[in-house]
Amino acid sequence: MQLREKNLADYSWQKALSSPDETVIYLENGQHIQYGSIFNEAMALAASLSALGLKAGDVISFQLPNWREAVAIDIAAVWLGLIVNPVIPIYRDRELAFILADSRSRCLFIPGLYRDYDFPAMVARLLPQLPDLEMVVSVRQAEGSADMLQYEDLISSPRGPLPDKQPTDMNAVKVIMYTSGTTGRAKAVRHSHQSLARAIDNGVDAWQLGSADVMLMPSPVTHITGFANGIEQAFISDCKTAFMERWDVDKAVSYIEQIGATACISATPFLQELVDKAKRDSLGLPSMRLFACGGASVPPNLIVDTHSTLTHCRAFRVYGCTEAPLITVGFTAPEDESLAATTDGRINNWDVLIVDDQGNPLPQGADGEILAKGPAMMLGYGEEYQTRDAIDAQGYFHTGDIGHITPEGAIVITDRKKDIIIRGGENISAREIEDVLHQHQLISEAAVVSMPHQRLGEGVCAFLVTRDSAQFTLSELKPFLERSGLAKQKWPQRLEFCSELGKTASGKVRKDVLRQQIKQTVQAEG
Repeated sequence: MQLREKNLADYSWQKALSSPDETVIYLENGQHIQYGSIFNEAMALAASLSALGLKAGDVISFQLPNWREAVAIDIAAVWLGLIVNPVIPIYRDRELAFILADSRSRCLFIPGLYRDYDFPAMVARLLPQLPDLEMVVSVRQAEGSADMLQYEDLISSPRGPLPDKQPTDMNAVKVIMYTSGTTGRAKAVRHSHQSLARAIDNGVDAWQLGSADVMLMPSPVTHITGFANGIEQAFISDCKTAFMERWDVDKAVSYIEQIGATACISATPFLQELVDKAKRDSLGLPSMRLFACGGASVPPNLIVDTHSTLTHCRAFRVYGCTEAPLITVGFTAPEDESLAATTDGRINNWDVLIVDDQGNPLPQGADGEILAKGPAMMLGYGEEYQTRDAIDAQGYFHTGDIGHITPEGAIVITDRKKDIIIRGGENISAREIEDVLHQHQLISEAAVVSMPHQRLGEGVCAFLVTRDSAQFTLSELKPFLERSGLAKQKWPQRLEFCSELGKTASGKVRKDVLRQQIKQTVQAEG
């Protein structure tokens, strides 16, 4: 793969001139996005943001669903040399306040009332503690507070002239994305234009995505997958995108058939539901040719079921993370079905090492921590000490995952060193939830672990030691969790009370034992 010399704004401008009426991103409501219209919208927005005082190097955040406005914001930001900070829409006071303060974001785009949640009210609560946040822009809200800008006003009546495009520096920071850390403190992952493009090209080349392909994207554009393979890929490659605002398997099937979607990169539960639906309704979905699963464990039989149920679709696992996207690209050849089902994908354009606890390289087939180095790796975290802890002197990123490499050059994940729960493809920090639970007056110790979940892959289970052996239900815990500001996605789905938590000689909770214990309990319950 050759290094890119153009960024998103360059490609958007070029395609707006050459193919203004061509659809680049499909939308479920039929009001698809064309190259020309989205570029013009982005330029109007860029003119307004510049007139409002935003300048190259400033950070702007957006907490939006898979809407066309997110695409325009991204293009406008690149044109002006701004750094974009996508924020997951399910985040609430606690997470949003930290992200906006840590990134020193100057501008935030939010929905109005969306899925019964009042985003402007949340931001109003947080503004007093966010001195850097100078402007809030409400998207798709007819009426807002007097001090809130309206997106529609900014694009319909630009506040000033459009400045020249900022010079293209492919190594400059383009995006900051926050990922759950084992310490409970989210980490600011910084990617450049080049590193993000390298991650996209890795998949485009491996899967031979071209002008005949449409990438179904149910993953949020505020995730690395949705942002890179949903927004950016549609402009820097010839593959189109089809946004889904919210996953619904019945709507997904209809949508796939309507637009002829050919590929998807998303979480395991989505593929499972798609295959189950296809079986029930005797559907072949012949346009689909690829489905890449990542972010959660993938049962081998699901891969095999996909091949026997969908007419032409090859399913496979991929492995990566926000810091190191798409380390593996999966196996797509029919003769490699076993490898697609039993490994986490073929290493492609990454240098991967397996090391022991002392950092010594291990032989092929031996389990150890997975280290990776490649052109799509992040620039580093926002905090220098976090970067030093994660990237060694040789430039390898320590993933925190345990696994081995097969003779075929595939990675197999066998365990997790990081204390992370992967719920429906979303990384959740166990430590963050524990920190909240420890504030409860009746809880003396809390240990949060993953538990099997039929639909989401993993759920959240909290083992609790309480004062005076008190016990309570999830319903009784709910008001406390609501007051904490923790996103509902992170709330425990099960409570297990115990007299003590088993610990190692050094005092660390034996979470491996707790995970095994709850796994056996859930399996026994059927």
